[in-house]
Amino acid sequence: MTERRCIGCWQLKNRDELIKITADNSDGELKINPDTLTFGRSVYLCYNKTCIEKAFKKNKMEKHLKAPVPNELKGQVLDELRNS
Repeated sequence: MTERRCIGCWQLKNRDELIKITADNSDGELKINPDTLTFGRSVYLCYNKTCIEKAFKKNKMEKHLKAPVPNELKGQVLDELRNS
C-alpha cells in the first residue's frame, strides 16, 4: 500500500484514491492517470472539487511539476472527477 500526498489538502492517502498528473519526461506533455510506463514529475489530487481548485490556485501545480500547466487541464481533471 503506497501512500501519496494530495497537493490540494496535503493529506496522505492511498495512491489508488488519488488522481495522478504526470509531466512526461520524453515530451513534457501532462497526462492524467498515466500508465506505469510514463516517467516524469507527478502530483496527486483527491477526488474532490475543493482539492482540485486549490491545486490550480497560485500556480501550485506548475511549481510542483516544474512545467507549464495549460488552462484546459483543469477541465480535464474535473471531467475525471465526474467520471469516477
